Amino acid sequence: MIVIDNILVSDDVVEKQFVCDLAKCKGGCCEEGDAGAPLDDDELQTVLDSYEKIRSYLSDEANAEIEKKGKYVYHKEFGWVTPTLPSDNEICVYGSRDENGIIKCAFEQAYKDGVIAWKKPVSCHLYPIITRKGRNGNFDKVNYEPREKLCKPACGLGQKLKVPVYAFLKDALVRKYGQEFYDLLDKIALKRASEGTKENIKSKAG
Repeated sequence: MIVIDNILVSDDVVEKQFVCDLAKCKGGCCEEGDAGAPLDDDELQTVLDSYEKIRSYLSDEANAEIEKKGKYVYHKEFGWVTPTLPSDNEICVYGSRDENGIIKCAFEQAYKDGVIAWKKPVSCHLYPIITRKGRNGNFDKVNYEPREKLCKPACGLGQKLKVPVYAFLKDALVRKYGQEFYDLLDKIALKRASEGTKENIKSKAG
């Protein structure tokens, strides 16, 4: 466990390797799960403000579902989340499949097009890192939780390219916790890696 201020980071975040392989997973994390994408309280107004600007990126069915359920809904376990489309395997209502079957996020597409300044929910940006508030909400727990089958190609690609989870998700971690947090996490990870290499060399020499 790595402790930085009031943030507890699982060792897996710096020790495991991961690089999304969209061609194989098809963005399945946007539909596989028990609810839509979790939303931080301070993201709710952003979703409301962005909706009219992203309507054209959504299907008629998605827009109708949003008008029916709301732009976000409350889940007893996960709190505020995006709605889902029951007719399409519970895909996030803000997601849609392209010609290759890859799920694309309307928020992210609009962001890339310069239509809105918000990329997407930070929970989506961070995945497969999942953050949770600790008891009494006075600290955060940061864990690496890939889906065993869905994320297998990404785990394999990460190992092949030798990219640690935290490095792949640098932008998302900086967005969530700031540059200073990331720089310190990187420093700790590099020190651990260096010490591990030295230990391996020493063991072989012995």
